Amino acid sequence: MTKRLTPLLLAGLVAACAAEAANVAPANANGAEASGDPAATTSRTPKQLAIGAFDALFRDYSEDGLRDVFAQDVIQHNVRVPTGRDALLGLLPVLRDAGTTYQNRRLFQDGEFAIMHNTLDNAQPFGAAQMVSFNVYRIEDGRIAEHWGVPTPVVEQPAGGPTQFDGETAVTDRGRTDAHKQAVTRLFEAVVHGTQEQVGAAVNATFAPDYINHSPGVGNGIPALFEAFGREEWVYTRNHKVLGEGNFVLAISEGTARGVPSAFYDLLRFEGGKVVEHWDVIVAIPTEGLANDNGMFGF
Repeated sequence: MTKRLTPLLLAGLVAACAAEAANVAPANANGAEASGDPAATTSRTPKQLAIGAFDALFRDYSEDGLRDVFAQDVIQHNVRVPTGRDALLGLLPVLRDAGTTYQNRRLFQDGEFAIMHNTLDNAQPFGAAQMVSFNVYRIEDGRIAEHWGVPTPVVEQPAGGPTQFDGETAVTDRGRTDAHKQAVTRLFEAVVHGTQEQVGAAVNATFAPDYINHSPGVGNGIPALFEAFGREEWVYTRNHKVLGEGNFVLAISEGTARGVPSAFYDLLRFEGGKVVEHWDVIVAIPTEGLANDNGMFGF
């Protein structure tokens, strides 16, 4: 039977394993990275590197695979995992023993950033049997230099019907990327700084009236969204980043949920100039047992 680990235990175990991994000799005498062809590392797209990272972590459990796609000093914004590649190497035995696997649901990129929407199975090391997560990777010099990630347990019967991860997946309308990102930027400017009337106007201008909402406990359509804002006491205090490609735009924000400081990841899909589908992950910002001091944002 797989042992369930709390986030704090996981952080401690990863740190211990990372210390051991740091003492392992590099793959060759010169300490070179796993891929010996510099051109091969710099020619890969952010999306290819993101898939390579998840394959190495959750399919192959491969040390060579991790060394190939991650920079040695990768900056970690998952505050439960120590910063640096050695911590990820230390995580591999935990994931292998648990049989943790992944399925990519959505994948797009924006400049040097790759954005993933994934589900994890046998994810007890992260706190639940099945998790859904957003992961953002920043690429520099052909490798992953920075990572943001927010996992949350899958809820079996969301109120609105759709799951936290099903729905459309294809990236389309790439020619409207900037327009969609600008619309989301204006939306969150109103949500953070606007009056109640301005927020209402921005939501009605951006969302289709009957849009599909994949947020647990929230029904479809604009009225259900307004009701959820009041019930859950969502307060957005800062939008940190808007990333998009074509019809998909991810907004990363912070604020409070029922008074608890939280990170908000909102993924929006556009069609015909309006948001027709929405997914999110909302997680409390930890203040204890932190494995690094990089914070959950830092864009």
